[in-house]
Amino acid sequence: MNLAKGEKMTEISFVKPRPTVEIILPDGRVLEGPRDTAISEFFKKLPEWEHPQIVAAVVNGLLRELTHSVHMDSEAQFITVAEADGARIYRRSLTFLLEAAFQDLFPKACLTIDHAVEFGGYYCHVTGMPEFTEEDIVKLEQKMLEYVEKDIPFQRKEVPLQEAIQYFSEIGQSDKVRLLKYRQKKYLVLYQMGSQKDYHHGYMVPSTGYLKLFKLTRMDERAFIIRYPRRHTPDQLLPMPKIQYLLPTFKQYSEWLARLGVESVGALNDAIYENRIRELILVSEALHELRIAELARRISENINKSRIVLIAGPSSSGKTTFSKRLSVQLLAQGVSPFPLELDNYFVNRELTPKDENGELDFEAIGALDTVLLSQHIKSLIAGEEVQLPRFSFQLGRSEPGDVVQLQPDQLIILEGIHGLNPNLLRDTSARQTFRIYISCLTQLNLDRHNRISTTDTRLIRRIIRDARERGYSANETIQRWESVRRGEKRHIFPFQQNADDVFNSALVYEMAVLKRLAEPLLRQVPYGTMAHIEAKRLLSFLEWFVPLDTEMIPDNSILQEFLGNSILKDFRLWKNNNRNIF
Repeated sequence: MNLAKGEKMTEISFVKPRPTVEIILPDGRVLEGPRDTAISEFFKKLPEWEHPQIVAAVVNGLLRELTHSVHMDSEAQFITVAEADGARIYRRSLTFLLEAAFQDLFPKACLTIDHAVEFGGYYCHVTGMPEFTEEDIVKLEQKMLEYVEKDIPFQRKEVPLQEAIQYFSEIGQSDKVRLLKYRQKKYLVLYQMGSQKDYHHGYMVPSTGYLKLFKLTRMDERAFIIRYPRRHTPDQLLPMPKIQYLLPTFKQYSEWLARLGVESVGALNDAIYENRIRELILVSEALHELRIAELARRISENINKSRIVLIAGPSSSGKTTFSKRLSVQLLAQGVSPFPLELDNYFVNRELTPKDENGELDFEAIGALDTVLLSQHIKSLIAGEEVQLPRFSFQLGRSEPGDVVQLQPDQLIILEGIHGLNPNLLRDTSARQTFRIYISCLTQLNLDRHNRISTTDTRLIRRIIRDARERGYSANETIQRWESVRRGEKRHIFPFQQNADDVFNSALVYEMAVLKRLAEPLLRQVPYGTMAHIEAKRLLSFLEWFVPLDTEMIPDNSILQEFLGNSILKDFRLWKNNNRNIF
């Protein structure tokens, strides 16, 4: 072979594999250790291993358990309980610990993990025993702490699907059997701790020794709360409030599901396969309408006192459609609502406050001209003419808008992120307002031990709506989601206790509908990104649902706000042109 002048020959040959591999951390540090060593062993060399606690890892762009063996040079970063994936892993593992301890102490009773509570915990209820006493709570917590002290491994095993179905059938867990009969994959991952085996949707910590921080609190003779650390306070439990503001709403929705005979995803899938889904949809929507009509009645009965309806809730709760459906019901009650758009009260761009990163913070209440808003509301209620502002988002400035004057029987509907914040209308008496908190408070769970996160439901709603209305990819929506959640925690959740009533916008059948629209969007998220990890998790979650066509969804459903086919889309124009129709 002829080589050009100065060119060196590259020799390629087989060599024996190195006995070690290198782990490259995001900050450039490199760890070296024996091939096929668990990733946790590498992380134990780090000074930050214990605080905050590391519970998982991202290895070459994929989320991995700490027991994952590294057999090639890899890029890796640790995941702590202060991050979303780490928090989920901690809580999931904690429920397995709870389940194992409960089964050991009360083998003839049944434990169900219902829903999350806002201060950091899961609401659980017990059946199959006369009463769950304070003494029982103490025994259960002590048993869990005993398991933590023993540092019992969580053993992960992939088993054939039919073997798993047979196992759950033998131990009487019919909800899991019902769920698994629709599973497309031919295997299932089971975790085992001692004699306790179960399926849990997602990764776990390696052993019970990781689960040092929790607390059990009895609620009544049938229920208790298992408290866990929140992401922003990973080393402590938040104080438990005296009143659980959302608990009655969760209980009401649970009663609805029991009435519908759909208390798990397996039951929902049965309804779809057995052609009972149309009836389920109609009843679910009727229950929504019943609640909205009830709210409209409460408002109309107090119209002489409360002339302002404030509506607030987190992203993708269905606030827009709810507001319009409430307006329809108010019109049916003989009350004419006037929608006041909070977005038109933004201050000029140069006056907008900035966040801790120096970015304009449009979600802060200081981004609104609350003084002008209060003046206009007082004048409108007094029957005076008011020239409303119109904010130009293109120019970043407030401009003169419409001149309006309310009729004596009209009330103001104000929807926005700060609706429950008392500083929004500081000079207006609380007796003049009726405040509604709306959120998608999902109660339907995969089975009695695997719950569906309300946040996941809202994220999937938003991914679909963002793609249709804003042209955003699922990758972009997922990347923005952490910022959205941060704004909710600052500006919405702290004030939810100020609400006069709560509306739950969750629909029992909705994930079966959203599945077909969300899956193609999620599959386009680029590999190797943190958003890809989230997309993969959501895709895995959606696999449990039998898909449902959108044609069956009523055209005034809250779900249509995300599907894009709502009959209420142009309702405001119709109402303003015909406000005296009644």
